[in-house]
Amino acid sequence: MATLLTLTVALAGCNTMDRLANVGNAPPLTQIQDPTTLAGYQPVRMPMPEPMADTYQSNSLYRTSARGFFKDERAHRVGDILTVKVLVDDSAKISNTTNRNRSSTNSAGMGGIFGAAVDNLSGGTIDPSAAIDLTSGINDAGAGSVNRSEALETSIAAVITQVLPNGNLVIEGRQEVRVNFEVRDLIVSGIVRPSDIQANNTIASTKIAEARISYGGRGQITDVQQPRYGQQVLDAILPF
Repeated sequence: MATLLTLTVALAGCNTMDRLANVGNAPPLTQIQDPTTLAGYQPVRMPMPEPMADTYQSNSLYRTSARGFFKDERAHRVGDILTVKVLVDDSAKISNTTNRNRSSTNSAGMGGIFGAAVDNLSGGTIDPSAAIDLTSGINDAGAGSVNRSEALETSIAAVITQVLPNGNLVIEGRQEVRVNFEVRDLIVSGIVRPSDIQANNTIASTKIAEARISYGGRGQITDVQQPRYGQQVLDAILPF
């Protein structure tokens, strides 16, 4: 416990010093980097069909791996750029109600010699016929509801970082917009089929497999909306 508190204070102190050093300055933008060189990057591996040999006739300009006779301007190689149209419009409503009720009553008495003995010892203050009387009951009630609605509509340019053996493309794009003292981050990554890319080199986010879409921010507004470090630590360790 003491170690955890010490580590928390140290981290909070470092973050506080960084914030004090940047008082009056806008949040810095992230430098443009090759996604494949970032820490934690791993190439995507998926089950692949048997590769098809590329064949063509010596007197023909067409080959089996070509998507069309004329040049296709849509992104299809590592480093090519395509536009992702992000459209998220989700809503969910869930309501649950639970009631549980149980009660039980048990009673027992004593007669004969034992009853007379109890009556004599108590001086007639205890009724032997109702010497034991137990009553128990449980009543639980619970209710929960979820009402969520999310909407996001924007566009972002993504780069092809990998071409899978079956021709599918791994894409990743990141966009940062700074307005005053707030930076908004939009990150999109996933796997797309070349045939889903439109003629204008765009693709809808609903056609991205293993899609990872992140929209957030950092800056003064985001900082105010977050609980203080002490509150986050208490929320994590307090059992009640």
